[in-house]
Amino acid sequence: MGESFIDQYIINQSYWLEDGVPDAEKLTDNHETDILIAGAGIAGITAGLLLVKEGFKVTIADANRVFQGTTGYTTAKVTAQHGVVYDQFITQHGKEKAKLYYEANTEAMNWMKQQINEHEIDCDFSIQEAGVYTTSQPEQLEKEWKAYQELGIDGEFTDQMPYDVGASAVLKMPNQFQFHPVKYLKALLNEYLKLGGKIYEKTRLIDADEHSNGVEVKTEDGHVIRAKKLIAATHFPFVDFKGLYFSRLKPERSYTSAAIVEESFAEGMYISADNPTKSIRTTPYKDGKKLLIIGGEGHKTGQNDIEGSRYERLESFAKAKFGVSDFKYRWSSQDLYTVSGIPYAGLVTGHHEHIYIATGFRKWGMTGGTAAAHIIKDLITHKHNRFQHLFDPSDHDVSSSIGTFVSENANVGAELVKGKLKSPGKSEEDILSGEGGIIKDQSGKTGAYRDEEGKLHKVDITCTHMGCECAWNQDERSWDCPCHGSRFAFDGAVLEGPAVTPLKKK
Repeated sequence: MGESFIDQYIINQSYWLEDGVPDAEKLTDNHETDILIAGAGIAGITAGLLLVKEGFKVTIADANRVFQGTTGYTTAKVTAQHGVVYDQFITQHGKEKAKLYYEANTEAMNWMKQQINEHEIDCDFSIQEAGVYTTSQPEQLEKEWKAYQELGIDGEFTDQMPYDVGASAVLKMPNQFQFHPVKYLKALLNEYLKLGGKIYEKTRLIDADEHSNGVEVKTEDGHVIRAKKLIAATHFPFVDFKGLYFSRLKPERSYTSAAIVEESFAEGMYISADNPTKSIRTTPYKDGKKLLIIGGEGHKTGQNDIEGSRYERLESFAKAKFGVSDFKYRWSSQDLYTVSGIPYAGLVTGHHEHIYIATGFRKWGMTGGTAAAHIIKDLITHKHNRFQHLFDPSDHDVSSSIGTFVSENANVGAELVKGKLKSPGKSEEDILSGEGGIIKDQSGKTGAYRDEEGKLHKVDITCTHMGCECAWNQDERSWDCPCHGSRFAFDGAVLEGPAVTPLKKK
Protein backbone atom coordinates (compact mmCIF):
# COMPACT_ATOMS: atom_id res chain seq x y z
CA MET A 1 0.00 0.00 0.00
CA GLY A 2 1.40 3.40 -0.97
CA GLU A 3 1.86 6.13 1.56
CA SER A 4 1.26 9.84 1.34
CA PHE A 5 2.88 12.56 3.40
CA ILE A 6 -0.12 12.55 5.74
CA ASP A 7 0.40 8.92 6.84
CA GLN A 8 3.40 9.93 8.97
CA TYR A 9 1.19 12.30 10.97
CA ILE A 10 -1.71 9.95 11.72
CA ILE A 11 -1.71 9.29 15.46
CA ASN A 12 -5.07 7.52 15.66
CA GLN A 13 -6.12 5.23 12.80
CA SER A 14 -9.78 4.60 12.03
CA TYR A 15 -11.07 1.03 12.16
CA TRP A 16 -12.63 1.56 8.72
CA LEU A 17 -9.16 2.14 7.23
CA GLU A 18 -7.48 -0.83 8.89
CA ASP A 19 -7.49 -2.97 5.75
CA GLY A 20 -6.03 -0.17 3.66
CA VAL A 21 -7.33 1.95 0.82
CA PRO A 22 -6.89 1.57 -2.94
CA ASP A 23 -3.69 2.96 -4.41
CA ALA A 24 -3.84 5.70 -7.00
CA GLU A 25 -1.14 7.50 -8.94
CA LYS A 26 -0.01 11.06 -8.33
CA LEU A 27 -0.63 13.46 -11.22
CA THR A 28 2.74 14.09 -12.88
CA ASP A 29 1.77 16.12 -15.95
CA ASN A 30 -0.82 18.53 -17.28
CA HIS A 31 -4.23 16.95 -17.73
CA GLU A 32 -7.50 17.52 -19.57
CA THR A 33 -10.94 16.20 -18.65
CA ASP A 34 -14.64 17.01 -18.86
CA ILE A 35 -15.29 17.00 -15.11
CA LEU A 36 -12.67 17.54 -12.41
CA ILE A 37 -13.69 16.58 -8.88
CA ALA A 38 -11.58 17.73 -5.94
CA GLY A 39 -11.94 15.29 -3.04
CA ALA A 40 -12.12 11.49 -2.91
CA GLY A 41 -14.72 11.09 -0.17
CA ILE A 42 -18.32 9.97 -0.42
CA ALA A 43 -19.51 13.11 -2.22
CA GLY A 44 -16.65 13.07 -4.73
CA ILE A 45 -16.70 9.33 -5.46
CA THR A 46 -20.50 9.23 -5.78
CA ALA A 47 -20.53 12.27 -8.09
CA GLY A 48 -17.76 10.73 -10.17
CA LEU A 49 -19.66 7.49 -10.63
CA LEU A 50 -22.91 9.26 -11.52
CA LEU A 51 -21.19 11.51 -14.08
CA VAL A 52 -19.08 8.82 -15.74
CA LYS A 53 -22.32 6.88 -16.24
CA GLU A 54 -23.62 9.95 -18.10
CA GLY A 55 -20.76 9.61 -20.58
CA PHE A 56 -18.41 12.31 -19.26
CA LYS A 57 -14.64 11.99 -18.95
CA VAL A 58 -14.23 12.38 -15.19
CA THR A 59 -11.11 12.90 -13.07
CA ILE A 60 -10.98 12.86 -9.26
CA ALA A 61 -8.01 14.47 -7.50
CA ASP A 62 -7.28 14.26 -3.77
CA ALA A 63 -4.56 16.05 -1.82
CA ASN A 64 -3.95 12.97 0.31
CA ARG A 65 -5.12 9.34 0.00
CA VAL A 66 -8.56 8.26 -1.14
CA PHE A 67 -11.12 7.97 1.70
CA GLN A 68 -8.65 9.60 4.13
CA GLY A 69 -10.82 12.63 4.88
CA THR A 70 -13.94 12.66 7.01
CA THR A 71 -15.40 9.72 5.05
CA GLY A 72 -12.80 7.33 6.47
CA TYR A 73 -13.27 8.67 10.01
CA THR A 74 -17.05 8.68 10.26
CA THR A 75 -19.36 6.68 12.53
CA ALA A 76 -21.10 5.57 9.30
CA LYS A 77 -24.74 5.84 10.31
CA VAL A 78 -26.97 6.08 7.25
CA THR A 79 -30.14 7.79 8.35
CA ALA A 80 -32.45 10.76 7.85
CA GLN A 81 -32.46 11.28 11.63
CA HIS A 82 -29.78 13.91 12.13
CA GLY A 83 -30.12 14.55 15.82
CA VAL A 84 -32.85 17.04 16.75
CA VAL A 85 -33.37 19.11 13.57
CA TYR A 86 -36.90 18.96 12.20
CA ASP A 87 -38.58 21.19 14.79
CA GLN A 88 -35.78 23.73 14.26
CA PHE A 89 -36.06 23.50 10.46
CA ILE A 90 -39.82 24.07 10.53
CA THR A 91 -39.25 27.18 12.65
CA GLN A 92 -36.35 28.53 10.57
CA HIS A 93 -37.18 27.39 7.04
CA GLY A 94 -40.83 26.36 7.01
CA LYS A 95 -42.62 23.04 6.77
CA GLU A 96 -42.01 22.55 3.04
CA LYS A 97 -38.21 22.84 3.28
CA ALA A 98 -38.08 20.69 6.42
CA LYS A 99 -40.01 17.97 4.58
CA LEU A 100 -37.72 18.27 1.54
CA TYR A 101 -34.66 17.85 3.78
CA TYR A 102 -36.08 14.60 5.15
CA GLU A 103 -36.98 13.35 1.68
CA ALA A 104 -33.57 14.25 0.19
CA ASN A 105 -31.76 12.22 2.83
CA THR A 106 -34.23 9.35 2.61
CA GLU A 107 -33.85 9.17 -1.17
CA ALA A 108 -30.06 9.21 -0.78
CA MET A 109 -30.28 6.39 1.74
CA ASN A 110 -32.49 4.35 -0.60
CA TRP A 111 -30.09 4.90 -3.52
CA MET A 112 -27.20 3.66 -1.40
CA LYS A 113 -29.21 0.62 -0.37
CA GLN A 114 -29.98 -0.05 -4.04
CA GLN A 115 -26.26 0.03 -4.93
CA ILE A 116 -25.46 -2.41 -2.15
CA ASN A 117 -28.18 -4.82 -3.28
CA GLU A 118 -27.63 -4.55 -7.04
CA HIS A 119 -23.86 -4.91 -6.88
CA GLU A 120 -23.89 -7.32 -3.91
CA ILE A 121 -21.48 -5.10 -2.00
CA ASP A 122 -20.10 -6.86 1.09
CA CYS A 123 -20.00 -3.90 3.48
CA ASP A 124 -21.50 -5.16 6.78
CA PHE A 125 -24.87 -3.72 5.76
CA SER A 126 -27.46 -3.95 8.52
CA ILE A 127 -30.94 -2.46 8.86
CA GLN A 128 -31.14 -0.64 12.20
CA GLU A 129 -33.41 1.70 14.07
CA ALA A 130 -31.95 5.14 14.64
CA GLY A 131 -32.71 6.97 17.85
CA VAL A 132 -32.01 10.23 19.61
CA TYR A 133 -32.23 10.18 23.39
CA THR A 134 -32.02 12.56 26.31
CA THR A 135 -31.37 12.11 30.00
CA SER A 136 -32.49 15.60 30.99
CA GLN A 137 -34.58 17.34 28.29
CA PRO A 138 -37.62 15.20 27.39
CA GLU A 139 -39.57 18.30 26.34
CA GLN A 140 -37.05 18.89 23.53
CA LEU A 141 -37.71 15.45 22.07
CA GLU A 142 -41.43 15.86 22.54
CA LYS A 143 -41.30 18.96 20.32
CA GLU A 144 -39.25 17.02 17.76
CA TRP A 145 -41.83 14.21 17.85
CA LYS A 146 -44.57 16.73 17.07
CA ALA A 147 -42.47 17.90 14.11
CA TYR A 148 -42.25 14.27 12.90
CA GLN A 149 -46.03 14.02 13.05
CA GLU A 150 -46.47 17.33 11.25
CA LEU A 151 -44.10 16.25 8.46
CA GLY A 152 -45.39 12.68 8.21
CA ILE A 153 -42.11 11.12 9.35
CA ASP A 154 -42.36 7.54 10.58
CA GLY A 155 -41.16 7.37 14.19
CA GLU A 156 -41.83 6.36 17.78
CA PHE A 157 -41.67 8.46 20.95
CA THR A 158 -40.82 6.32 23.98
CA ASP A 159 -38.55 6.02 26.99
CA GLN A 160 -37.13 2.64 25.95
CA MET A 161 -33.90 1.90 24.09
CA PRO A 162 -31.51 -1.08 23.93
CA TYR A 163 -28.70 0.72 25.77
CA ASP A 164 -28.93 1.50 29.48
CA VAL A 165 -27.81 5.13 29.52
CA GLY A 166 -30.48 6.56 31.81
CA ALA A 167 -32.67 7.93 29.02
CA SER A 168 -35.81 9.82 30.06
CA ALA A 169 -37.09 10.12 26.47
CA VAL A 170 -36.20 8.47 23.16
CA LEU A 171 -37.29 9.34 19.62
CA LYS A 172 -36.82 6.49 17.16
CA MET A 173 -36.77 6.34 13.36
CA PRO A 174 -37.14 2.78 12.00
CA ASN A 175 -35.60 1.14 8.92
CA GLN A 176 -32.38 3.12 8.71
CA PHE A 177 -29.06 1.33 8.20
CA GLN A 178 -25.39 1.11 9.09
CA PHE A 179 -22.45 -0.22 7.09
CA HIS A 180 -18.69 -0.23 6.61
CA PRO A 181 -18.11 2.99 4.62
CA VAL A 182 -14.75 2.09 3.10
CA LYS A 183 -15.93 -1.32 1.86
CA TYR A 184 -18.92 0.41 0.27
CA LEU A 185 -16.84 3.14 -1.36
CA LYS A 186 -14.24 0.69 -2.64
CA ALA A 187 -17.04 -0.96 -4.63
CA LEU A 188 -18.25 2.39 -6.01
CA LEU A 189 -14.69 3.39 -6.88
CA ASN A 190 -14.08 0.08 -8.69
CA GLU A 191 -17.23 0.64 -10.76
CA TYR A 192 -16.13 4.21 -11.51
CA LEU A 193 -12.70 3.04 -12.71
CA LYS A 194 -14.22 0.21 -14.73
CA LEU A 195 -16.32 2.78 -16.62
CA GLY A 196 -13.24 4.82 -17.50
CA GLY A 197 -13.02 7.29 -14.62
CA LYS A 198 -9.58 8.45 -13.48
CA ILE A 199 -8.34 9.19 -9.98
CA TYR A 200 -5.16 10.81 -8.68
CA GLU A 201 -4.05 11.02 -5.06
CA LYS A 202 -1.33 13.14 -3.41
CA THR A 203 -2.42 15.83 -5.88
CA ARG A 204 -3.25 19.05 -4.07
CA LEU A 205 -5.22 21.65 -6.03
CA ILE A 206 -4.35 25.22 -5.03
CA ASP A 207 -5.92 27.61 -7.54
CA ALA A 208 -8.59 27.79 -10.23
CA ASP A 209 -9.52 30.26 -12.96
CA GLU A 210 -12.93 30.10 -14.59
CA HIS A 211 -13.40 31.21 -18.18
CA SER A 212 -16.26 31.00 -20.67
CA ASN A 213 -15.56 27.40 -21.71
CA GLY A 214 -14.53 25.89 -18.40
CA VAL A 215 -11.89 25.99 -15.68
CA GLU A 216 -8.10 25.90 -15.43
CA VAL A 217 -6.90 24.42 -12.15
CA LYS A 218 -3.34 24.54 -10.82
CA THR A 219 -1.77 21.86 -8.64
CA GLU A 220 0.77 22.32 -5.87
CA ASP A 221 3.41 20.83 -8.17
CA GLY A 222 2.74 23.37 -10.93
CA HIS A 223 0.66 21.22 -13.28
CA VAL A 224 -2.48 22.52 -14.98
CA ILE A 225 -5.76 20.62 -15.25
CA ARG A 226 -8.25 21.87 -17.82
CA ALA A 227 -11.87 20.90 -17.29
CA LYS A 228 -15.31 21.93 -18.49
CA LYS A 229 -16.66 21.66 -14.94
CA LEU A 230 -15.07 21.63 -11.46
CA ILE A 231 -16.68 20.15 -8.34
CA ALA A 232 -15.09 21.09 -5.00
CA ALA A 233 -15.99 18.27 -2.59
CA THR A 234 -13.25 19.12 -0.09
CA HIS A 235 -14.94 20.59 3.00
CA PHE A 236 -13.81 24.18 2.50
CA PRO A 237 -13.27 24.81 -1.21
CA PHE A 238 -9.54 25.00 -1.97
CA VAL A 239 -10.23 28.49 -3.38
CA ASP A 240 -13.02 30.60 -1.90
CA PHE A 241 -14.25 31.80 -5.32
CA LYS A 242 -15.58 35.00 -3.65
CA GLY A 243 -18.23 32.92 -1.90
CA LEU A 244 -17.03 33.91 1.61
CA TYR A 245 -17.26 30.26 2.65
CA PHE A 246 -14.79 30.82 5.48
CA SER A 247 -17.48 33.02 7.10
CA ARG A 248 -20.39 30.69 6.27
CA LEU A 249 -19.03 27.38 7.52
CA LYS A 250 -18.28 26.40 11.12
CA PRO A 251 -15.71 23.60 11.61
CA GLU A 252 -16.15 21.12 14.45
CA ARG A 253 -13.80 18.40 15.65
CA SER A 254 -15.27 15.22 17.16
CA TYR A 255 -13.81 11.99 18.50
CA THR A 256 -14.49 8.25 18.41
CA SER A 257 -13.34 5.32 20.56
CA ALA A 258 -14.12 1.69 19.78
CA ALA A 259 -14.04 -1.28 22.16
CA ILE A 260 -14.33 -5.01 21.53
CA VAL A 261 -17.56 -6.53 22.90
CA GLU A 262 -19.38 -9.85 22.66
CA GLU A 263 -21.54 -10.71 19.64
CA SER A 264 -24.63 -10.65 21.88
CA PHE A 265 -24.15 -6.93 22.63
CA ALA A 266 -27.25 -4.87 21.81
CA GLU A 267 -27.69 -3.12 18.46
CA GLY A 268 -29.16 0.17 17.28
CA MET A 269 -27.80 3.56 16.18
CA TYR A 270 -28.31 6.15 18.90
CA ILE A 271 -27.17 9.68 19.61
CA SER A 272 -27.79 11.96 22.58
CA ALA A 273 -29.61 15.27 22.34
CA ASP A 274 -27.67 16.42 25.42
CA ASN A 275 -24.23 18.03 25.37
CA PRO A 276 -21.57 16.87 25.06
CA THR A 277 -23.03 14.54 22.43
CA LYS A 278 -22.59 10.79 22.64
CA SER A 279 -23.07 8.58 19.57
CA ILE A 280 -23.51 4.81 19.96
CA ARG A 281 -23.47 1.95 17.44
CA THR A 282 -21.83 -1.43 16.91
CA THR A 283 -20.25 -3.15 13.93
CA PRO A 284 -19.17 -6.74 13.25
CA TYR A 285 -15.56 -7.46 14.21
CA LYS A 286 -13.16 -10.38 14.14
CA ASP A 287 -13.54 -13.79 15.77
CA GLY A 288 -17.29 -13.48 16.28
CA LYS A 289 -16.98 -10.25 18.26
CA LYS A 290 -18.38 -6.76 17.74
CA LEU A 291 -16.94 -3.30 18.07
CA LEU A 292 -18.84 -0.86 20.23
CA ILE A 293 -18.28 2.55 18.61
CA ILE A 294 -18.73 5.57 20.89
CA GLY A 295 -18.43 9.01 19.30
CA GLY A 296 -18.91 12.59 20.37
CA GLU A 297 -17.13 15.14 22.57
CA GLY A 298 -17.33 17.63 19.73
CA HIS A 299 -15.98 21.18 19.95
CA LYS A 300 -15.25 23.96 17.51
CA THR A 301 -11.90 23.20 15.91
CA GLY A 302 -9.07 24.89 17.80
CA GLN A 303 -11.32 25.75 20.75
CA ASN A 304 -10.92 22.83 23.14
CA ASP A 305 -11.88 24.21 26.54
CA ILE A 306 -11.38 21.11 28.70
CA GLU A 307 -8.41 19.62 30.48
CA GLY A 308 -7.40 16.09 29.51
CA SER A 309 -8.20 13.81 26.62
CA ARG A 310 -11.51 13.78 24.74
CA TYR A 311 -10.90 10.11 24.02
CA GLU A 312 -10.57 9.35 27.72
CA ARG A 313 -13.89 11.09 28.38
CA LEU A 314 -15.60 8.89 25.79
CA GLU A 315 -13.97 5.80 27.23
CA SER A 316 -15.00 6.74 30.77
CA PHE A 317 -18.59 7.02 29.54
CA ALA A 318 -18.38 3.60 27.86
CA LYS A 319 -16.87 1.99 30.95
CA ALA A 320 -19.51 3.49 33.24
CA LYS A 321 -22.52 2.67 31.05
CA PHE A 322 -21.49 -0.60 29.40
CA GLY A 323 -18.70 -2.02 31.55
CA VAL A 324 -16.31 -2.29 28.59
CA SER A 325 -12.56 -2.02 28.88
CA ASP A 326 -10.95 -3.49 25.75
CA PHE A 327 -10.55 -0.31 23.71
CA LYS A 328 -8.94 -1.07 20.38
CA TYR A 329 -9.29 2.05 18.21
CA ARG A 330 -9.39 5.83 18.45
CA TRP A 331 -10.02 8.30 15.66
CA SER A 332 -11.31 11.81 15.10
CA SER A 333 -12.93 13.72 12.28
CA GLN A 334 -13.73 17.22 11.12
CA ASP A 335 -17.18 18.35 10.02
CA LEU A 336 -18.53 21.62 8.70
CA TYR A 337 -21.81 23.29 9.64
CA THR A 338 -23.54 25.78 7.37
CA VAL A 339 -25.24 28.84 8.83
CA SER A 340 -28.69 27.46 7.95
CA GLY A 341 -27.96 23.86 8.96
CA ILE A 342 -28.68 22.68 5.40
CA PRO A 343 -25.70 21.51 3.29
CA TYR A 344 -24.43 23.34 0.23
CA ALA A 345 -24.65 21.56 -3.14
CA GLY A 346 -24.65 23.59 -6.33
CA LEU A 347 -22.82 26.38 -8.13
CA VAL A 348 -20.26 27.93 -5.81
CA THR A 349 -21.80 31.40 -6.31
CA GLY A 350 -24.48 32.86 -8.54
CA HIS A 351 -21.73 34.44 -10.66
CA HIS A 352 -20.13 31.13 -11.65
CA GLU A 353 -21.16 28.78 -14.45
CA HIS A 354 -18.67 25.92 -14.20
CA ILE A 355 -17.65 25.53 -10.53
CA TYR A 356 -19.74 23.57 -8.03
CA ILE A 357 -19.41 22.89 -4.31
CA ALA A 358 -20.58 20.09 -2.00
CA THR A 359 -20.00 20.66 1.72
CA GLY A 360 -21.51 21.41 5.13
CA PHE A 361 -22.94 17.97 5.96
CA ARG A 362 -22.61 18.59 9.73
CA LYS A 363 -21.67 15.00 10.64
CA TRP A 364 -24.26 13.36 8.37
CA GLY A 365 -22.22 13.06 5.19
CA MET A 366 -23.25 9.53 4.26
CA THR A 367 -26.68 10.70 3.11
CA GLY A 368 -25.77 14.38 2.73
CA GLY A 369 -22.81 13.69 0.45
CA THR A 370 -24.83 11.24 -1.62
CA ALA A 371 -27.71 13.71 -2.01
CA ALA A 372 -25.26 16.47 -2.97
CA ALA A 373 -23.68 14.27 -5.66
CA HIS A 374 -27.08 13.64 -7.25
CA ILE A 375 -28.01 17.33 -7.18
CA ILE A 376 -24.76 18.40 -8.86
CA LYS A 377 -25.01 15.62 -11.46
CA ASP A 378 -28.50 16.83 -12.37
CA LEU A 379 -27.35 20.46 -12.57
CA ILE A 380 -24.49 19.53 -14.91
CA THR A 381 -26.77 17.41 -17.12
CA HIS A 382 -29.52 20.09 -17.09
CA LYS A 383 -32.05 17.87 -15.35
CA HIS A 384 -34.48 19.19 -12.77
CA ASN A 385 -33.82 18.07 -9.21
CA ARG A 386 -36.52 18.94 -6.70
CA PHE A 387 -33.92 19.42 -3.95
CA GLN A 388 -31.61 21.79 -5.85
CA HIS A 389 -33.04 25.01 -4.41
CA LEU A 390 -32.96 23.65 -0.85
CA PHE A 391 -29.22 22.92 -1.13
CA ASP A 392 -28.31 25.87 -3.40
CA PRO A 393 -25.42 27.81 -1.74
CA SER A 394 -26.70 31.05 -3.25
CA ASP A 395 -30.33 30.45 -2.31
CA HIS A 396 -30.04 29.77 1.42
CA ASP A 397 -32.33 31.96 3.50
CA VAL A 398 -29.75 33.98 5.43
CA SER A 399 -32.41 36.06 7.18
CA SER A 400 -33.69 33.04 9.13
CA SER A 401 -30.13 32.23 10.27
CA ILE A 402 -28.70 35.72 10.73
CA GLY A 403 -28.24 35.23 14.48
CA THR A 404 -26.04 32.18 13.89
CA PHE A 405 -24.07 33.99 11.18
CA VAL A 406 -23.39 37.00 13.42
CA SER A 407 -22.47 34.96 16.51
CA GLU A 408 -20.11 32.65 14.60
CA ASN A 409 -18.25 35.52 12.96
CA ALA A 410 -18.10 37.38 16.27
CA ASN A 411 -16.52 34.23 17.70
CA VAL A 412 -13.93 34.28 14.92
CA GLY A 413 -13.07 37.92 15.68
CA ALA A 414 -12.76 37.19 19.38
CA GLU A 415 -10.45 34.23 18.74
CA LEU A 416 -8.27 36.32 16.43
CA VAL A 417 -7.76 38.93 19.15
CA LYS A 418 -7.44 36.41 21.99
CA GLY A 419 -4.76 34.45 20.16
CA LYS A 420 -2.64 37.56 19.62
CA LEU A 421 -2.92 38.65 23.26
CA LYS A 422 -2.44 35.27 24.92
CA SER A 423 0.95 34.89 26.58
CA PRO A 424 2.95 31.66 26.29
CA GLY A 425 2.83 29.62 29.46
CA LYS A 426 5.72 27.22 28.84
CA SER A 427 9.42 27.05 28.09
CA GLU A 428 11.24 24.51 25.91
CA GLU A 429 12.08 22.46 29.00
CA ASP A 430 8.38 22.10 29.83
CA ILE A 431 7.64 20.29 26.54
CA LEU A 432 7.95 16.57 27.28
CA SER A 433 8.36 13.76 24.75
CA GLY A 434 5.13 13.29 22.77
CA GLU A 435 3.71 16.62 23.92
CA GLY A 436 3.29 20.08 22.43
CA GLY A 437 2.42 23.60 23.45
CA ILE A 438 3.09 27.30 22.99
CA ILE A 439 6.42 28.51 24.34
CA LYS A 440 8.38 31.75 24.42
CA ASP A 441 11.84 31.71 22.85
CA GLN A 442 14.20 34.23 21.23
CA SER A 443 11.82 34.76 18.30
CA GLY A 444 8.80 35.31 20.55
CA LYS A 445 5.68 33.15 20.69
CA THR A 446 6.40 29.73 19.15
CA GLY A 447 4.61 26.41 18.73
CA ALA A 448 6.72 23.48 19.91
CA TYR A 449 6.36 19.69 19.82
CA ARG A 450 8.91 17.18 21.12
CA ASP A 451 8.87 13.85 19.29
CA GLU A 452 9.59 10.44 20.79
CA GLU A 453 13.30 10.78 19.96
CA GLY A 454 13.47 14.04 21.87
CA LYS A 455 13.73 16.36 18.86
CA LEU A 456 11.90 19.66 19.28
CA HIS A 457 9.87 20.81 16.26
CA LYS A 458 9.14 24.55 16.31
CA VAL A 459 6.70 26.48 14.10
CA ASP A 460 5.14 29.90 13.78
CA ILE A 461 1.56 29.23 14.95
CA THR A 462 0.08 32.04 12.84
CA CYS A 463 -2.41 30.33 10.53
CA THR A 464 -1.48 30.85 6.88
CA HIS A 465 -5.14 31.28 5.91
CA MET A 466 -6.10 34.54 7.65
CA GLY A 467 -3.63 35.02 10.48
CA CYS A 468 -5.31 33.57 13.58
CA GLU A 469 -3.13 31.88 16.21
CA CYS A 470 -3.36 28.08 16.18
CA ALA A 471 -3.95 26.01 19.33
CA TRP A 472 -2.29 22.70 20.18
CA ASN A 473 -4.49 19.56 20.03
CA GLN A 474 -2.76 16.95 22.17
CA ASP A 475 -5.19 14.17 21.20
CA GLU A 476 -4.22 14.49 17.52
CA ARG A 477 -0.73 16.05 17.83
CA SER A 478 -1.82 18.90 15.58
CA TRP A 479 -2.00 22.70 15.44
CA ASP A 480 -5.65 23.67 14.95
CA CYS A 481 -6.90 27.11 13.90
CA PRO A 482 -9.76 28.35 16.13
CA CYS A 483 -11.09 30.73 13.45
CA HIS A 484 -11.78 28.68 10.32
CA GLY A 485 -10.60 25.17 11.19
CA SER A 486 -7.35 24.77 9.26
CA ARG A 487 -5.21 22.02 10.79
CA PHE A 488 -1.47 21.54 10.61
CA ALA A 489 0.87 18.72 11.61
CA PHE A 490 3.38 19.21 14.42
CA ASP A 491 5.95 20.36 11.84
CA GLY A 492 3.55 22.72 10.06
CA ALA A 493 2.36 20.54 7.14
CA VAL A 494 -1.24 21.22 6.07
CA LEU A 495 -3.66 18.53 7.25
CA GLU A 496 -6.96 20.33 6.66
CA GLY A 497 -8.01 23.48 4.79
CA PRO A 498 -8.99 26.17 4.10
CA ALA A 499 -5.24 26.89 4.45
CA VAL A 500 -3.13 25.54 1.59
CA THR A 501 0.27 26.80 2.82
CA PRO A 502 2.19 25.14 5.69
CA LEU A 503 3.04 26.92 8.93
CA LYS A 504 6.52 28.44 8.86
CA LYS A 505 9.17 26.39 10.60
CA LYS A 506 11.37 28.06 13.20
